[in-house]
Amino acid sequence: MSLPARLEQIVEAFASSPRQFRLEALLDFARRLPALPPELASDRDQLEQVHECQTPFFLATRLDEGKVKLFFDAPPESPTVRGFAGLLSAGLDGEDPESILEVDNDFYLKMGLEEVVTPQRVRGMGAILAHLKHQVSGLAA
Repeated sequence: MSLPARLEQIVEAFASSPRQFRLEALLDFARRLPALPPELASDRDQLEQVHECQTPFFLATRLDEGKVKLFFDAPPESPTVRGFAGLLSAGLDGEDPESILEVDNDFYLKMGLEEVVTPQRVRGMGAILAHLKHQVSGLAA
């Protein structure tokens, strides 16, 4: 598995924890998801919607001195999807593009998330990661 160190620590913590902890940890990541900066919050056209997600989910990426900055927007009414965004932010924000592009496309399955969220949400997580990697590949080009 190819994961940056911070994301690998998160994956290992989830994988080795009981089911109830995984759900609580996901909800904690939802609470810690950084708010959009004012320039994105006021101009939402800069965000890409992940249409495959059941939840209205938006993301943007920027390159800052060779490091990727991640921006996510998901409603508080969708805490598990918001939690996944928070998890990605905590594990990948500030990494170089190549490290993000090398992340396994299904890394989240190794965390046991399919035991705490619906299959539809799990598919949405895959779509979020795919859109994120697509944007990062554009930054790296």
